[in-house]
Order: sequence, then structure tokens, then C-alpha cells
Amino acid sequence: MTCHNCKIECRKFGKNRKGQQRYRCCQCYKTYSEPRNEHLGGMYTAPEKVEAVINLLVEGCSIRSIQRLTGIDQNTIMKILVLAGDRCGRLLENKCQNVAVKDVQCDEIWGFVGCKEKHNHTGNPDFGDAYCFIAIERTSKLVLTWHLGRRTTQDTEYFVEKLNGATTGKFQVTTDGFGPYFDAIHMSLGIRVDYAQLIKVYAAPTDDEHRYSPASVVEAIAKPVWGQPDPERICTSHVERQNLTMRMQIRRLTRLTNAFSKKRVNLWAALALYFAWYNFCRTHRTIRCTPAMEAGISDHIWSVKELMNE
Repeated sequence: MTCHNCKIECRKFGKNRKGQQRYRCCQCYKTYSEPRNEHLGGMYTAPEKVEAVINLLVEGCSIRSIQRLTGIDQNTIMKILVLAGDRCGRLLENKCQNVAVKDVQCDEIWGFVGCKEKHNHTGNPDFGDAYCFIAIERTSKLVLTWHLGRRTTQDTEYFVEKLNGATTGKFQVTTDGFGPYFDAIHMSLGIRVDYAQLIKVYAAPTDDEHRYSPASVVEAIAKPVWGQPDPERICTSHVERQNLTMRMQIRRLTRLTNAFSKKRVNLWAALALYFAWYNFCRTHRTIRCTPAMEAGISDHIWSVKELMNE
């Protein structure tokens, strides 16, 4: 450490309460602190501990279990999650642009923030239902884009507009029977896609108030909407399997637990972190590489450290 005024070498002068080394100039007696870490906005937490926290987050551990395993305060863990999620969100927007695709499947996965919609008596618009719209490429397994919002026409249009920016060329897209998809895809993607819907018919509801899962599917109707979609590829199984992976890997999406998000920004950060890790770091067992490598937007398997430093 060099004194800013005298331009001479300083001597060590103890440590501050944060554990940082301090230095004092022997001539003017000014004191200086050791420069802070540069990772994740200059956090005091050591980089290897930050990496350990992120690895545990994407493997489905809860905040309190990570606190017990690492000894890091839960507020610090939440700060790491938000900062890492913000960085991963920008990374996905930059990397997943104009990707050449052939077969895209779209779906929504339900979650909630603070409380379930029927119990939201606070009037807070950030509480209640939180649907994550997902678009996945069937061959490469790449998550092209995603959007956190409500299951409304406005959020559907915003999601499809993001899908338009993430893809290039002509391709086939399959969705479920959710009505707003028709106008949103027609407006944003138009005739450059062959559009089809897979409409599931469920059994008649029962009077069982303890049912937590949807009724059983009795029929799945493949419906071409426009263009020339291949009947053999009218399918949403891959994106629905992705929904299952999300529920297993993102702790705050597990059902019937108290591990739900208390703030919408935390849920958004957890989703952004998961999708970036899934695309660039996690080896998919079907394709034996990461989805980003299969899609041609990366040439190697990323480490969590590389993901945070990108």
C-alpha cells in the first residue's frame, strides 16, 4: 500500500472490524484500508464463500440451510442472490439473442410471493400469483427467454416479444391452450413461425377440498393454428419437464412448504441465477453438454466463478 500524499510505502497497522488490513504512512500518519474485493459489487465475503453459496442455491438448498452449512448470515446470502441474479439476468439478455432455432415450446409455471392470491388482502400488487413464462428449444434444451409476471394478456405479449428478440429465422412454436398466446404470437412473431397448440382436456373436478394437484388429463388435442407445423413435433413435454427440474432445483418453488419468496425481486433473482446456471454450467444428461454449447453460443462448460465474472 502506497501513501496517496507522500508516495511512500505504508506499514501494516492492524485490522478493522470487518477484518480488512489497515496501513499507516510513516511520514504523514494517514491510515488506509486494504482495497475491497471486486467480485459482486465489492462484497466483503471471500470469493470462494460466494461461489459456495451460489452452488448451494442452484442445487435447491434453502436460505437457512445454506446459513447452517456455510456459517454466512442469511442477509448476506440474500444479498449474494440478488447481486448474482442481476448479473445473470444481463448475461442471458446479451448471450441469448438471434439464436437459430427449429422447435420452440412455451409454458408457464406457477408460484407465489408473500401469500397465495386468494389470501392477498393487503392490496399489494407484488404479492400473490407469480407466473414464470419459459421458452425452451427442443433440440438443444436451451432456455431462450423467460418472464416473471402474472398470467395476463399484457405479460404474455411481453414474454413473446422477448422470444422474438431471442430467436432468428423460421421455426415451429408450440404452446398450451392459453388464449392470449394467439394474439401475442401473431403480433410479435407473425408468419415467421408455424404455430400449434397442444390443448389438454382434464377430468371433471371433484369436491375434494384437499386436492393440491390438477385433475388428471384425459385427452391431449394437437391443434395446428397457422403455417405448416409438423404434427409429430406438436408437443410441450420438454418444457413441462423443465418445469419439474425448476421445482427440484429452486427451493422457493417447492410446493407445500414455507420456502416461498417473500419479495418479488428475490424470486426474479433466483430464476435469473437458475436459468444462467442451467444454460452455461449444468451438463444436460441427454445431450452430454450444456445447452449453450449445443446451441453454439458457448464452446465450453462454464464454472460458477466464470459465470459471476462474465
